[in-house]
Amino acid sequence: MPWSVADIHLFLFMRSLPLPVFLMRARLTWLACLMVFWLGGCAVNNDQGTQPKPLVGSLRLLGEQRIALNAPFMGTVIGGLSGIDYDPRTDTWVTESDDRSEVSPARFYTLKLRYDLQGFHALQVAAVTLLRQADGSLYPDAKEAAVRGGDIADLESIRVDPLDGSLWYSSEGNRPKNMSPFVRRADRDGRYLSQFPTGALFKVHPDRPLGARDNLSFEGLSFSRDGQTVWLGMEAPLYQDGEVPTLEHGALTRITHYRRDGTIIAQYAYPLDAIAHAPGGRYADNGLSELLAVDAHHLLALERSGVQGSDGVFRFHIRLYEMDTSTATDIAAMPALAGQCCIRPASKRLILDFDTLPLPQIDNLEGVSWGPRLANGHESLVFISDNNFNASQVTQLLAFEVIPP
Repeated sequence: MPWSVADIHLFLFMRSLPLPVFLMRARLTWLACLMVFWLGGCAVNNDQGTQPKPLVGSLRLLGEQRIALNAPFMGTVIGGLSGIDYDPRTDTWVTESDDRSEVSPARFYTLKLRYDLQGFHALQVAAVTLLRQADGSLYPDAKEAAVRGGDIADLESIRVDPLDGSLWYSSEGNRPKNMSPFVRRADRDGRYLSQFPTGALFKVHPDRPLGARDNLSFEGLSFSRDGQTVWLGMEAPLYQDGEVPTLEHGALTRITHYRRDGTIIAQYAYPLDAIAHAPGGRYADNGLSELLAVDAHHLLALERSGVQGSDGVFRFHIRLYEMDTSTATDIAAMPALAGQCCIRPASKRLILDFDTLPLPQIDNLEGVSWGPRLANGHESLVFISDNNFNASQVTQLLAFEVIPP
């Protein structure tokens, strides 16, 4: 905007005022701000240049460790590890199994990992803890639930609370049995503490196409870095939000940002990729398998595609994206996304296509966590795979150095 003659006269008049030097400096500072406002309109309110930069530029593989198929440990069988998180208080990791109490009761394991800039050197399973329901009982399998009731737990993510060290974990529920997905909190001995109020939008409705799809709900869970807020991600769209990804098109799934009391701060649509590889067998999918907060507006999004070959074996194609919600539409007040116009989803930037890694096999990666800083000050990330207790799959942990942008 050009200056008017009156603006110039005002500027020259104020410069001529006989104020002390310290007031003159303050006056000139005020004038400089006023000039920015006149010349740049609302640019004075534009704080984009002060936003923190994302922490993740690229990743460098440090190494891989594996746990043997159906490895026994303290009366349980290790497998189905679908989430992981680091506890800096104890320098240990927690990982939960998505076993629906069919092989062993619902549980989490404590791991000790040793890696550095030179490689991923060791993995030790240190403990197992059984998770309990509100009445103190173990989670049942389907047969037990039919007799004595209770929730069938299909655990998909686990996080260590940065504020008090308790554990938060998500379950996808069981739609055919009218069990909705949930997020619950437990102490380190697995005892139930509370249930997080995620909202009625995600309830299952077995009698009609509404709410969460079976086995496609609460896959992503993350605290903000300071522990003050919680992010929750759906693996696939709600029924009313549209179809799941196909070879021809992607889909929109919901990412919800909560305060710790369950109040929704905002909700965004995340754009899932189309299925990139044609199935040679009976099935292929693509969905969001985990979330990890980076800063106030950026999260890591782990997309996992499983493609069944003509031999019946599943092969997995994993991509890690950085999601940016800063310009996305808040969809919290939209009960359905299908047919909606003018929704701006979160943007995303590819960080790593795991198909490019020099590894003999990339399995069903479903968990990711920040780890301790490396000797050069860089962040680290650890991923874990869910082997589905399947002999054609592996339980693998991958450690990476985070290269800043």
